[in-house]
Amino acid sequence: MLKTVYDPEIPVDIYELGLVYKIDVADDGTVNIDMTLTAPNCPAADFIIEDVRQKIESIEGVKAANIQLVFEPEWDKDMMSDEAKLELGFM
Repeated sequence: MLKTVYDPEIPVDIYELGLVYKIDVADDGTVNIDMTLTAPNCPAADFIIEDVRQKIESIEGVKAANIQLVFEPEWDKDMMSDEAKLELGFM
């Protein structure tokens, strides 16, 4: 589901960009996600986080999605998948 969430300014999903650091699914149906942004002052931050929350909570069996925005480690382009690097012209 995270592969359907995009930063509006980048044509690659947040998962392939390497913005998702951790996904933990609890037995009670709660999903805890640690993620970051390409920049701490990203103007689309609220939009992206809410999109993640809505899409994860739409999955059958998920009771709640808790999104934790973290900036350690700091994101850089080396965290992107090869597919994302190719799409963005880094390979």
